[in-house]
Amino acid sequence: MLRRHAKIIRLIEIAGEVSGRKKLQKMVYIGKHLNMDFDERYEFHMYGPYSEELTLRVDELCNMGFLDEQVESKGAIHMYRYTLNPSGRDFLRFQDVQFGRGEQVIRRMNEENSRFLELVSTILYFNHLPYEEMVRKIFTFKSKQRYTEEEIQKGQAFVDELKLLMQGEIDTAPLM
Repeated sequence: MLRRHAKIIRLIEIAGEVSGRKKLQKMVYIGKHLNMDFDERYEFHMYGPYSEELTLRVDELCNMGFLDEQVESKGAIHMYRYTLNPSGRDFLRFQDVQFGRGEQVIRRMNEENSRFLELVSTILYFNHLPYEEMVRKIFTFKSKQRYTEEEIQKGQAFVDELKLLMQGEIDTAPLM
């Protein structure tokens, strides 16, 4: 049971900080789609693929004192920020959670905003469809986001970049 929790803690440790519940949802979904070792089940929801299991796991991790959740209120909007705390680091010392090349993917995903990751996760959700049909689905189901064809192409290129990172064909390490 706690092994699944440790994977979420490790993702946040690698990222350093994850800003937003939606962003965390999308990072795990995209990682899972790229064959990273995540167990959460997803269904299509208002903001794209969503896992109730992940929401519950993150709540449990905060309640157990392994993750810190900071809430910033901007009017009616609440922004959540997740970081690993010392108790979470201690817990991870007793878990062997390695993502291999997926660590670069996690860092790269964390550089993007949640709106873009929502698009990317939706692209992956409809990945089994021909490109034109996938675009129609995005325009239909995500009409309020007003994604453009150019953004969809950028999202598809991002998926390709992440796949290459997972295969070790490109490296994001800074040049020395």
